[in-house]
Amino acid sequence: MDGIGQADGANGALIFDGHNDCLTQLLLAGGLTAAATLGTPGTRAIDTVSARAGGFGGGFFAAWVPSPIDRDRRMAAMQGDGYDMPLPAPLDRAEAARIVAEELAILAELERLGHVAICRDMDELRAAFGSARLAAICHLEGAEAIGPDLAALDALYAQGLRSLGPVWSRETIFGHGVPFRFPSSPDTGPGLTEAGFALVRRCDELGILLDLSHLNEAGFWDVARTSTKPLVATHSGAHAISPHARNLTDAQLDAIARSDGMVGLNFACAFLRPDGRMRDDVGMEVMLRHLDHLIGRVGEDRVGLGSDYDGALVPRELRSVADLPKLRRAMADHGYGAERIAKICHRNWFRVLERCWS
Repeated sequence: MDGIGQADGANGALIFDGHNDCLTQLLLAGGLTAAATLGTPGTRAIDTVSARAGGFGGGFFAAWVPSPIDRDRRMAAMQGDGYDMPLPAPLDRAEAARIVAEELAILAELERLGHVAICRDMDELRAAFGSARLAAICHLEGAEAIGPDLAALDALYAQGLRSLGPVWSRETIFGHGVPFRFPSSPDTGPGLTEAGFALVRRCDELGILLDLSHLNEAGFWDVARTSTKPLVATHSGAHAISPHARNLTDAQLDAIARSDGMVGLNFACAFLRPDGRMRDDVGMEVMLRHLDHLIGRVGEDRVGLGSDYDGALVPRELRSVADLPKLRRAMADHGYGAERIAKICHRNWFRVLERCWS
């Protein structure tokens, strides 16, 4: 025990993860009727059997509205030396709200079935983490379902929303996301709109964590100047290791450190690889290079994991949460002590959540 639930298991420190797209995958697999399959191993990267095997205690469960894209064409383009994928078109708000409602209904069904416990405050999070259920934070990836009056934000908060990214990689009324572009800086366009500034202020008031992972650099600095809370990127990497538009520059990492914020390392192959290619032959040494760089810039108290499981192509050694002991062993073999590993696995997330939710 370390004060936040049963934090140590047979595989070492339990992992609390900064991002997954399990809800979207369940939506595409049939919605509410597919929720029961979270207890069936082998169907996706996350299931409750694999979670127990891998020491996965929960994380941020994202509600995300897919854009119509040619996935095969996108994957093929991201095999080259460089690419610049066009941003998807903005979404219709009513349609986005409908899909988000369906995904939140799936999350509620997962709780009813006993697979997860939706955590709205630190007491609930501490009680759930390490229990028979996965501790789940309700996250909104892209705020298309919210109008400029922010009434929907308050309604979503009442339903359990506790983390929000103003954009995915497409424009919203609140700001602009980064494209899938390599090589590229994240400085790809204008920052927050007036509605975006209002969204930041209201999230601070409610105690909703603001996720900066998909915001472009101008939007990042707008949040940094506006928010009173720690700066958090739930699933990003180090631009110094992989110069992808989705990754964080050293200047951004320094700002996160000054705010006492947090970065969760994304497992998506294209954001890990120095060549930016979407290929899964990514060794643990590349992930450790990212972790070393992140720790060197923000400190070991401000780095965690943000896998993007069920939403991205991840290294073949880490195909599912059952494989997470390999990452723990790699960190230990690399020279990370038990205390640092526990911080990366879960303690740092709990620390920053307590600050953001207060």
